[in-house]
Amino acid sequence: MFNSLSLKVIVFGFIFTFFSSFGQSFFLGLFNSSIRETLSITHGQFGSIYASATLLSSFLLIWVGKKIDDINIFKFAFYVTLLLSFSCFLFSKVFSVTFLFIAVFLMRFSGQGLMSHTATTTIARYFTKSRGKALSAGWFGLSTAEFILPVLIVYLLTITAWQNIWISISILILIFLPLASFFLIKKLDFDTREQVNTNNSETKEIKQWKRIEVLKDYRFYIVCLNMLAMPWIATGVFVYQSFITEAKEWGSFVIAQSFMVYSILSVVTLLGSGFLIDKFTSRKLLIFMNIPLLFSTFVLFLFDNPITSFIFLGLIGISNGLANVLGSSTWAEIYGVKFIGSIKALTTALMVFSTAFGTALFGLLIDRGFSIEQIAMVSFIYICISLILLFFVRNKLNPQYI
Repeated sequence: MFNSLSLKVIVFGFIFTFFSSFGQSFFLGLFNSSIRETLSITHGQFGSIYASATLLSSFLLIWVGKKIDDINIFKFAFYVTLLLSFSCFLFSKVFSVTFLFIAVFLMRFSGQGLMSHTATTTIARYFTKSRGKALSAGWFGLSTAEFILPVLIVYLLTITAWQNIWISISILILIFLPLASFFLIKKLDFDTREQVNTNNSETKEIKQWKRIEVLKDYRFYIVCLNMLAMPWIATGVFVYQSFITEAKEWGSFVIAQSFMVYSILSVVTLLGSGFLIDKFTSRKLLIFMNIPLLFSTFVLFLFDNPITSFIFLGLIGISNGLANVLGSSTWAEIYGVKFIGSIKALTTALMVFSTAFGTALFGLLIDRGFSIEQIAMVSFIYICISLILLFFVRNKLNPQYI
């Protein structure tokens, strides 16, 4: 199915999405209680710091992320690796609220932002005919991390200080990622493309949109409303998983164990969605992306039994699997790949911004006495509104042809 270079690009994407997990909310949320205990801060204070740092990282990502269109991919990946390693080391030294803000900012910027941006932009640009399957295989790295890391970290926190975990991560990144990048994408450049039959390829016929043109397209904003539902709602769940556990009386290991179901269903959906996208296009599948997420908020609102934790996170996992692939392939389908780096920098920044919004909103609502059921209803209403808007424009998401 894939030649040697294609496989290397996919493996590179897998590794970078796996290591992006260290800046993802599900991972940082595992240290929520430890950090709050160390600094003696509340859920709301932690949420405000997390949200403001994430917001700052999203603004910076818009500018830095577009640089991937201008320089060698290997060099870009190397700089991102150094920044991620430094950020992890700095995170281990958190001793004050100000330091926490800086550490979270760097982790969100380098991890969730640049690592995932580098992986998905490289794959989306390189692949044409097999873009869906390639993206699903690349995002499998993050799903693997989501399966392994929650239980592993919960265990490690029982035998060592949380600061030691972050130092070890920093060293691992510094040793492994530069070597992996060198062997996988050293010779990859901006113009390298998957080899396809040019007679059947639509890439050359599609209008290649610049970012300024995309910002004037109303369809972009409606699609974004749907794309951003998963990041802000899931982030709120991940960051405040300890609050949900306490409110539902699920026990400390239930959420961590439920992440395995979340990860498994994310993987299954990833693998299936890649084939479906290559057959039916992302534009036609977009309307189905947030339906499982909608049901998950319904489950959280109605049920308290620990078993429902697995159903709740499982449904989020299904939407996550769809969102990861659709979030990259949809933009390439509609707007072309020539300026995909700058477009993806914008959409990744918006995604990071939405996670800041979710963290701040959840924290604010928690501090104001909202129950988790009421927060679930707020999320339910947002998803419904975004789905209704998408329904009315679903047949207008076709690319423009030259």
